[in-house]
Amino acid sequence: MFNIGKIVNTHGIKGEVKVMRISDFEERFEPGETVYVIKDEQPIELTIATHRMHKGFDLVQFKGYDNINKVESFKGCKLKIYEGQLTDLAEDEYYYHEIIGCEVFTNDDRSLGEIKEILSPGANDVWVVKQAKGKDLLIPYIDDVVLEIDTAEKKVVIEPMEGLLD
Repeated sequence: MFNIGKIVNTHGIKGEVKVMRISDFEERFEPGETVYVIKDEQPIELTIATHRMHKGFDLVQFKGYDNINKVESFKGCKLKIYEGQLTDLAEDEYYYHEIIGCEVFTNDDRSLGEIKEILSPGANDVWVVKQAKGKDLLIPYIDDVVLEIDTAEKKVVIEPMEGLLD
């Protein structure tokens, strides 16, 4: 299962929950969509009844959960979907879970380490590479640097920027 958000609180008394989104896909929270709340390590299937944005959070109400007492126990729980619910991506687009764990090589076939995290600070993502020794490397996900991505082989080839490996 894949994380799409976390229920951080309830909102009002009519069963809405405040969700901190971990998904770029707007359609994840559309009415009628199925999501799973993970409570006590068990998935509970829920259908979204309503969705709206409020102060940077997604406010969601589930079908059959129209009272705060029914959703109070969901606070702190993760929202997930199954792999079959993932949205198809365009060519040269990747899910984070496909990139994290890939080994990074320079264009002269020198291994730099494994991608352990992806940061999204602004215009482009930054891949955090854990080296066998030394500090983590920060690789900008831009065309001039990332030359090749093979998710099946879990391999990424880069052209290091000046100063990256110093």
